[in-house]
Amino acid sequence: MSDAPILTIKDAAAALRNGTTTSTDLTAAMLERTAMLSDALGAYVVVTGEAALEQAAAADAALAAGNDLGPLQGIPLAIKDIIAMKGAPTTANSRVLDPEWGAGTDAPVVARLRDAGSVFMGKATTSEFAIGLPDADKGFPVPHNPWDVERTPAGSSSGTGVAVAAGLALGGLGTDTGGSVRGPASVNGHTGLKVTFGRVPKSGVVPLGYSLDSIGPMARSAWDCAALLEVMAGYDPSDPNSAHAPVERYTEALDGDVEGLRIALPVPYFFDHEALDPEQRDAVLAAVSTLTGLGATSTETSLPHADIAKDANHIILVGEAYAYHRNNLVGRWADYGRWTRSALARGAFYTAADYAQAGRFRRMFSEAVAAMLTEYDVIITPAAPAPAEIASEMNPSKRLSMPNFTGHWNLTGLPAVAVPVGLSSQGLPLSMQVIGKPFAEGTVLKVADVLQRVTDHHLLQPPVEALFTQAV
Repeated sequence: MSDAPILTIKDAAAALRNGTTTSTDLTAAMLERTAMLSDALGAYVVVTGEAALEQAAAADAALAAGNDLGPLQGIPLAIKDIIAMKGAPTTANSRVLDPEWGAGTDAPVVARLRDAGSVFMGKATTSEFAIGLPDADKGFPVPHNPWDVERTPAGSSSGTGVAVAAGLALGGLGTDTGGSVRGPASVNGHTGLKVTFGRVPKSGVVPLGYSLDSIGPMARSAWDCAALLEVMAGYDPSDPNSAHAPVERYTEALDGDVEGLRIALPVPYFFDHEALDPEQRDAVLAAVSTLTGLGATSTETSLPHADIAKDANHIILVGEAYAYHRNNLVGRWADYGRWTRSALARGAFYTAADYAQAGRFRRMFSEAVAAMLTEYDVIITPAAPAPAEIASEMNPSKRLSMPNFTGHWNLTGLPAVAVPVGLSSQGLPLSMQVIGKPFAEGTVLKVADVLQRVTDHHLLQPPVEALFTQAV
C-alpha cells in the first residue's frame, strides 16, 4: 500500500488526469485493503471486485482516449445495500427482502454515477432495512468503527461511512431518514450530506419512511460531496417526489467566501442539553469561531419546540415503516433481526391520531424553521450529542431517551451536512452540522468547505495499522 494514500475524490481526479495513478491501480489497492480489513470492519455485504476492475479499466481507456466524463470518472464508490445496482443483489441486510428485489437494475442515482464513469466497489452494510441495531445471528457482516472497533459506526449507512473513513472507497451513497447519512459521517470522521427532500430521486431504493427518506453523498470532503451531488441530483419521472428544481454546479459554489454569512446557533436543546458531551459542544463552538474569524456572524437564538421535533420525526418514521412491513411482520417475524422487528413493531403502538398530530406539528415546526431562515443563512448545531458509543452498551431504550440533532431536518426536508471538527480526548471524531434553506446545498457545502480549507479534521485517518497486523 502507498505510504501517502489518496484520500479525496478531488485529489484522485487530479491524479488520474496528470498520470500519477490510474483507476485500475487505485481500485486494485482499495480491493486489497478491503480484503485485509473485511473481517475486522465489516464494511461490505458483497465486494464486486471483478466488475470494479472492469469499470476501472474502461475509465482508464476513456481518459486515455480524451473522453473525460468529469471528476467521478474512475473513482471507487460504495453503494448502500438498500439501493438497487446491476451486478449485485440488494438484500437490505435482511432475510426478509425478496432476493429478486431490484435484480438487474440500477436505481436512477446509481445509473447516473455509472454514466459518469464511477467504479462500484460493492454493496455496503446497513442496519437491516435501515432501522434497528445489527443482529449478528442473521449472518450478515456487522460493521465496526475504524477508530475503535469496539464502538458503533452508527447507522444506518454504516458500511459506506466505514468504507470512506478506512480507505475502502473514496465516496459513496447513503440514505437518510432521521440522520442515517450524518450519523455515520459524524462518528467515522468524514463529511456526509442529507439533501433537500426531492433533490435526489429515491426510486430503486427500499423505503423506510416515505415522506422522510433521502439519498445523500458521503465522502471525506465537502468538495467531494459536491462533485457527487452534481451527478446525483435532478428530477426523474420514476420518483413522484423528485423535484424539478435546477441542479447547480455545486463545486463552483465552493468559493471560499463566508463574508457576511449569518449563522444561527439555537442554544436551547442543541447546545445546553444535559446529555451533550462537552467536548462535542466545545469543538462545534470552536469551528463557529473559526467561521466568524473569516467574516461570518453568529447569533445565539432559540428554536421553539426543538425537543418535540425528535418525537414527531420518530412517530412518522416508524408509522410509515410499519405500513411497509406490516404483512411481513405478521408472517415472518422470526426472519427479522431482533432489534429490527422491535423497532418496526413500535409503529403498531402509535395511533392514527398520533400520526396526524405529528403531521400537524411538522407543519408548525417547519414554519418556525423557515422563519428563522429568513433572518439567517444557515443554522449550526452539533451533529451528534457525543462521539461514538461502545457498541455492546447500545440498546433501543437508551437511544430513545437520548437527544437527537438530525431528525429535525428530515422532518422539515432541509439540507444538512455533517462536517468533522476534531477529535475527542479519547481520539474519536467530533462533528458539526450545518443546515440550510430548501435546495441550498451549495450554501451548506460552502460553509463546510471553508472550514476544511483552514483545518485538516476531514483528512485525519483512523489507526487501522493494528488491524492490518491482525489480518495477516
